[in-house]
Amino acid sequence: MKHYKGYFIDLDGTVYAGKKKIPAAKRFIKRLQERQIPFLFVTNNSTQMPRDVVKNLAENHDIFVKPENVYTSGMATLDFMNDDHKGQPATVYIVGELGLKQVILADHYRLEADHPDYVVVGLDSDLTYEKLAQAVLAIRSGSKFIGTNPDTNIPKERGMMPGAGAVVDFVRYATQQSPIMIGKPKARILDSAAKKIGLAKNDVVMVGDNYHTDIMAGINAGVDTLLVYTGLSTKQQVAEQSVQPTYQIDSLDDWRL
Repeated sequence: MKHYKGYFIDLDGTVYAGKKKIPAAKRFIKRLQERQIPFLFVTNNSTQMPRDVVKNLAENHDIFVKPENVYTSGMATLDFMNDDHKGQPATVYIVGELGLKQVILADHYRLEADHPDYVVVGLDSDLTYEKLAQAVLAIRSGSKFIGTNPDTNIPKERGMMPGAGAVVDFVRYATQQSPIMIGKPKARILDSAAKKIGLAKNDVVMVGDNYHTDIMAGINAGVDTLLVYTGLSTKQQVAEQSVQPTYQIDSLDDWRL
Protein backbone atom coordinates (compact mmCIF):
# COMPACT_ATOMS: atom_id res chain seq x y z
CA MET A 1 0.00 0.00 0.00
CA LYS A 2 1.45 3.31 -1.10
CA HIS A 3 1.80 6.20 1.33
CA TYR A 4 0.47 9.40 -0.19
CA LYS A 5 1.59 12.94 0.45
CA GLY A 6 -1.90 14.36 -0.05
CA TYR A 7 -5.57 13.41 -0.28
CA PHE A 8 -8.53 14.54 -2.38
CA ILE A 9 -11.72 13.63 -0.54
CA ASP A 10 -15.34 13.58 -1.66
CA LEU A 11 -17.99 14.79 0.78
CA ASP A 12 -21.49 13.32 0.51
CA GLY A 13 -21.36 9.54 0.85
CA THR A 14 -17.73 9.64 1.96
CA VAL A 15 -17.49 12.11 4.87
CA TYR A 16 -21.21 12.15 5.64
CA ALA A 17 -24.40 10.64 4.24
CA GLY A 18 -26.78 13.56 3.92
CA LYS A 19 -27.44 14.56 7.51
CA LYS A 20 -26.10 11.27 8.84
CA LYS A 21 -22.64 11.20 10.37
CA ILE A 22 -19.98 8.72 9.27
CA PRO A 23 -17.82 8.33 12.43
CA ALA A 24 -14.94 6.67 10.54
CA ALA A 25 -14.65 9.75 8.34
CA LYS A 26 -14.25 12.00 11.36
CA ARG A 27 -11.48 9.75 12.66
CA PHE A 28 -9.85 9.67 9.20
CA ILE A 29 -9.75 13.47 8.92
CA LYS A 30 -8.35 13.71 12.45
CA ARG A 31 -5.57 11.29 11.56
CA LEU A 32 -4.66 13.38 8.51
CA GLN A 33 -4.56 16.52 10.64
CA GLU A 34 -2.44 14.89 13.36
CA ARG A 35 0.11 13.77 10.77
CA GLN A 36 -0.08 17.12 8.96
CA ILE A 37 -0.94 15.46 5.66
CA PRO A 38 -2.49 17.98 3.23
CA PHE A 39 -6.02 17.29 2.02
CA LEU A 40 -8.75 18.92 -0.02
CA PHE A 41 -12.44 18.20 0.00
CA VAL A 42 -13.11 18.10 -3.75
CA THR A 43 -16.81 18.58 -4.35
CA ASN A 44 -19.00 19.06 -7.39
CA ASN A 45 -21.25 21.33 -5.33
CA SER A 46 -20.96 24.83 -6.80
CA THR A 47 -23.74 26.39 -4.73
CA GLN A 48 -21.72 26.88 -1.54
CA MET A 49 -18.70 28.91 -0.55
CA PRO A 50 -15.88 27.04 1.26
CA ARG A 51 -16.90 28.71 4.52
CA ASP A 52 -20.38 27.18 4.17
CA VAL A 53 -18.90 23.70 3.73
CA VAL A 54 -16.68 24.25 6.77
CA LYS A 55 -19.66 25.40 8.84
CA ASN A 56 -21.72 22.35 7.88
CA LEU A 57 -18.87 19.97 8.74
CA ALA A 58 -18.35 21.60 12.15
CA GLU A 59 -21.95 22.06 13.20
CA ASN A 60 -23.44 18.84 11.87
CA HIS A 61 -20.57 16.35 11.75
CA ASP A 62 -18.04 17.46 14.41
CA ILE A 63 -15.31 17.75 11.76
CA PHE A 64 -13.23 20.89 12.08
CA VAL A 65 -11.32 22.10 9.04
CA LYS A 66 -10.47 25.39 7.32
CA PRO A 67 -11.85 26.96 4.14
CA GLU A 68 -8.46 26.25 2.58
CA ASN A 69 -9.34 22.54 2.80
CA VAL A 70 -12.30 22.95 0.41
CA TYR A 71 -12.19 22.96 -3.39
CA THR A 72 -15.52 23.26 -5.18
CA SER A 73 -16.44 22.93 -8.83
CA GLY A 74 -17.12 26.67 -8.73
CA MET A 75 -13.55 27.34 -7.65
CA ALA A 76 -12.25 24.98 -10.33
CA THR A 77 -14.41 26.82 -12.87
CA LEU A 78 -12.81 30.11 -11.86
CA ASP A 79 -9.32 28.59 -12.11
CA PHE A 80 -10.10 27.32 -15.60
CA MET A 81 -11.37 30.74 -16.68
CA ASN A 82 -8.29 32.46 -15.27
CA ASP A 83 -6.00 30.08 -17.14
CA ASP A 84 -8.05 30.42 -20.30
CA HIS A 85 -8.22 34.21 -20.20
CA LYS A 86 -4.67 34.63 -18.85
CA GLY A 87 -5.91 36.47 -15.74
CA GLN A 88 -7.21 39.41 -17.75
CA PRO A 89 -10.50 41.18 -16.93
CA ALA A 90 -13.44 39.43 -18.56
CA THR A 91 -17.22 39.33 -18.58
CA VAL A 92 -19.45 36.45 -17.56
CA TYR A 93 -23.10 35.47 -17.43
CA ILE A 94 -23.86 33.00 -14.63
CA VAL A 95 -26.76 30.60 -14.24
CA GLY A 96 -26.19 29.47 -10.68
CA GLU A 97 -26.62 30.25 -7.03
CA LEU A 98 -24.99 32.84 -4.80
CA GLY A 99 -22.03 30.66 -3.87
CA LEU A 100 -20.97 30.31 -7.50
CA LYS A 101 -21.47 33.98 -8.23
CA GLN A 102 -19.48 35.03 -5.16
CA VAL A 103 -16.54 32.83 -6.12
CA ILE A 104 -16.34 34.17 -9.68
CA LEU A 105 -17.18 37.83 -9.06
CA ALA A 106 -14.68 38.08 -6.18
CA ASP A 107 -12.02 37.90 -8.89
CA HIS A 108 -11.69 40.25 -11.89
CA TYR A 109 -14.92 39.25 -13.65
CA ARG A 110 -18.03 41.35 -14.08
CA LEU A 111 -21.55 40.28 -14.93
CA GLU A 112 -22.84 40.92 -18.41
CA ALA A 113 -25.92 39.41 -20.02
CA ASP A 114 -25.27 40.35 -23.64
CA HIS A 115 -22.22 38.91 -25.41
CA PRO A 116 -20.15 37.98 -22.31
CA ASP A 117 -16.82 36.20 -22.72
CA TYR A 118 -18.14 33.24 -20.73
CA VAL A 119 -21.46 31.67 -19.84
CA VAL A 120 -21.19 29.53 -16.71
CA VAL A 121 -24.06 27.14 -15.99
CA GLY A 122 -24.51 25.38 -12.67
CA LEU A 123 -27.25 24.35 -10.28
CA ASP A 124 -29.81 27.09 -9.69
CA SER A 125 -32.80 26.41 -7.42
CA ASP A 126 -34.39 29.67 -8.64
CA LEU A 127 -34.04 28.71 -12.28
CA THR A 128 -36.30 30.47 -14.76
CA TYR A 129 -36.89 30.17 -18.48
CA GLU A 130 -35.50 33.69 -18.93
CA LYS A 131 -32.19 32.76 -17.29
CA LEU A 132 -31.85 29.79 -19.59
CA ALA A 133 -32.89 31.81 -22.63
CA GLN A 134 -30.27 34.46 -21.89
CA ALA A 135 -27.59 31.79 -21.55
CA VAL A 136 -28.62 30.17 -24.82
CA LEU A 137 -28.64 33.47 -26.72
CA ALA A 138 -25.20 34.42 -25.40
CA ILE A 139 -23.65 31.08 -26.31
CA ARG A 140 -25.19 31.13 -29.76
CA SER A 141 -23.68 34.58 -30.27
CA GLY A 142 -20.18 33.33 -29.44
CA SER A 143 -19.74 33.20 -25.65
CA LYS A 144 -17.69 30.28 -24.29
CA PHE A 145 -19.96 27.69 -22.63
CA ILE A 146 -18.83 26.21 -19.29
CA GLY A 147 -20.68 23.70 -17.10
CA THR A 148 -19.70 23.49 -13.44
CA ASN A 149 -20.42 19.75 -13.22
CA PRO A 150 -22.37 17.00 -14.98
CA ASP A 151 -24.35 15.65 -12.00
CA THR A 152 -27.75 14.57 -13.34
CA ASN A 153 -29.30 14.40 -9.87
CA ILE A 154 -28.64 15.43 -6.29
CA PRO A 155 -30.00 13.53 -3.26
CA LYS A 156 -32.47 15.55 -1.20
CA GLU A 157 -35.05 14.69 1.42
CA ARG A 158 -37.72 14.71 -1.31
CA GLY A 159 -35.70 12.28 -3.41
CA MET A 160 -33.31 12.53 -6.35
CA MET A 161 -33.73 16.13 -7.51
CA PRO A 162 -32.39 17.58 -10.81
CA GLY A 163 -28.69 18.38 -10.60
CA ALA A 164 -26.45 20.88 -12.36
CA GLY A 165 -25.97 18.51 -15.26
CA ALA A 166 -29.67 18.63 -16.03
CA VAL A 167 -29.51 22.43 -16.28
CA VAL A 168 -26.36 22.29 -18.39
CA ASP A 169 -27.96 19.76 -20.70
CA PHE A 170 -30.94 22.05 -21.35
CA VAL A 171 -28.54 24.72 -22.57
CA ARG A 172 -26.49 22.19 -24.53
CA TYR A 173 -29.59 20.92 -26.32
CA ALA A 174 -30.83 24.43 -27.12
CA THR A 175 -27.44 25.66 -28.38
CA GLN A 176 -26.31 22.38 -29.97
CA GLN A 177 -22.91 23.08 -28.41
CA SER A 178 -21.07 20.89 -25.93
CA PRO A 179 -19.89 22.68 -22.78
CA ILE A 180 -16.45 22.70 -21.26
CA MET A 181 -17.30 20.58 -18.21
CA ILE A 182 -15.28 21.13 -15.04
CA GLY A 183 -16.43 18.83 -12.22
CA LYS A 184 -16.03 15.13 -11.55
CA PRO A 185 -15.76 12.79 -13.44
CA LYS A 186 -13.82 15.17 -15.68
CA ALA A 187 -10.09 15.38 -15.12
CA ARG A 188 -10.04 19.20 -15.00
CA ILE A 189 -11.12 19.53 -11.38
CA LEU A 190 -8.42 17.14 -10.14
CA ASP A 191 -5.78 18.73 -12.36
CA SER A 192 -6.63 22.08 -10.76
CA ALA A 193 -6.83 20.56 -7.28
CA ALA A 194 -3.30 19.18 -7.70
CA LYS A 195 -2.04 22.69 -8.47
CA LYS A 196 -3.88 24.08 -5.47
CA ILE A 197 -2.51 21.49 -3.05
CA GLY A 198 0.97 21.87 -4.56
CA LEU A 199 1.65 18.18 -5.18
CA ALA A 200 2.29 15.99 -8.19
CA LYS A 201 -0.68 13.86 -9.19
CA ASN A 202 1.19 10.64 -8.44
CA ASP A 203 1.57 11.81 -4.83
CA VAL A 204 -2.17 12.15 -4.12
CA VAL A 205 -5.14 9.79 -3.99
CA MET A 206 -8.81 10.50 -4.70
CA VAL A 207 -11.11 9.15 -1.98
CA GLY A 208 -14.79 8.72 -2.75
CA ASP A 209 -17.91 6.55 -2.64
CA ASN A 210 -19.13 6.99 -6.22
CA TYR A 211 -17.36 5.04 -8.95
CA HIS A 212 -18.88 7.08 -11.77
CA THR A 213 -17.83 10.48 -10.41
CA ASP A 214 -15.07 10.28 -7.79
CA ILE A 215 -13.25 7.22 -9.08
CA MET A 216 -13.66 8.04 -12.76
CA ALA A 217 -12.31 11.53 -12.09
CA GLY A 218 -9.19 9.96 -10.66
CA ILE A 219 -8.89 7.51 -13.54
CA ASN A 220 -9.35 10.28 -16.10
CA ALA A 221 -6.79 12.51 -14.36
CA GLY A 222 -4.20 9.82 -13.76
CA VAL A 223 -4.66 9.94 -9.99
CA ASP A 224 -4.81 6.82 -7.80
CA THR A 225 -8.22 6.11 -6.32
CA LEU A 226 -9.63 4.80 -3.06
CA LEU A 227 -13.27 3.68 -3.15
CA VAL A 228 -14.99 3.44 0.23
CA TYR A 229 -18.27 1.56 0.44
CA THR A 230 -20.17 3.99 2.64
CA GLY A 231 -22.25 5.67 -0.04
CA LEU A 232 -23.55 5.16 -3.55
CA SER A 233 -21.55 2.47 -5.34
CA THR A 234 -21.81 -1.20 -4.40
CA LYS A 235 -19.23 -3.96 -4.71
CA GLN A 236 -21.31 -5.74 -7.34
CA GLN A 237 -21.58 -2.60 -9.46
CA VAL A 238 -17.86 -1.88 -9.21
CA ALA A 239 -16.89 -5.47 -10.01
CA GLU A 240 -18.58 -5.05 -13.39
CA GLN A 241 -16.39 -2.08 -14.37
CA SER A 242 -13.54 -2.62 -16.81
CA VAL A 243 -11.19 -0.30 -14.88
CA GLN A 244 -11.03 -0.95 -11.15
CA PRO A 245 -10.22 1.54 -8.37
CA THR A 246 -6.65 1.40 -7.13
CA TYR A 247 -7.96 0.44 -3.68
CA GLN A 248 -11.32 -0.57 -2.21
CA ILE A 249 -12.27 -0.52 1.48
CA ASP A 250 -15.43 -0.93 3.56
CA SER A 251 -14.58 1.87 5.98
CA LEU A 252 -12.05 4.70 6.25
CA ASP A 253 -10.97 3.03 9.50
CA ASP A 254 -9.47 0.31 7.30
CA TRP A 255 -7.08 2.72 5.57
CA ARG A 256 -3.51 3.12 6.82
CA LEU A 257 -1.88 6.47 6.15
